[in-house]
Amino acid sequence: MTTILCVRKNNEVVMAGDGQATLGEAIVFKSKSIKVRRIGNGKIIAGFAGAAADGMTLIERLEEKLEKHANQLKRAAVELAKDWRMDKYLRQLQAYMIVADKDISLVISGTGEVMEPDDGIIGIGSGGNYAMAAAKALYDIDNLSAEDIARKALKIAGDIDIYTNHNIVVEKVV
Repeated sequence: MTTILCVRKNNEVVMAGDGQATLGEAIVFKSKSIKVRRIGNGKIIAGFAGAAADGMTLIERLEEKLEKHANQLKRAAVELAKDWRMDKYLRQLQAYMIVADKDISLVISGTGEVMEPDDGIIGIGSGGNYAMAAAKALYDIDNLSAEDIARKALKIAGDIDIYTNHNIVVEKVV
């Protein structure tokens, strides 16, 4: 229950996530949780939505795949998705991930999906659709950067979705 958004625009790639962590369905347990981070060689960013421990486990597994496959993000993502879908332990994990490098942005799920969006905008989590819709609406405004779009879209999602707050963490692909 969170919002993670990835936006690509004019050779800029950013991922933003809110900081709310809930305990069950009714308690805001933490307001400054970090669900977006750099991984691998620092040139890849990853964000997760869902159970925190599950998301962190998946990021660790993806890092292992990146090491094994020479930081080839797409290949590592496909290998993670295969394991996630087939492994008895991993199948129980309740999370989604977005990963991005300078070339691609992908959403990865436990049902085996590894998908790249047509327009470079991906949203996941309880406020993901709100953030994605807002980002799509803001995208064609010339003076807005990818970071501007991500921040504004997450603010909109936080205004609508009760599981999304306004403590936004942004990471850029370098």
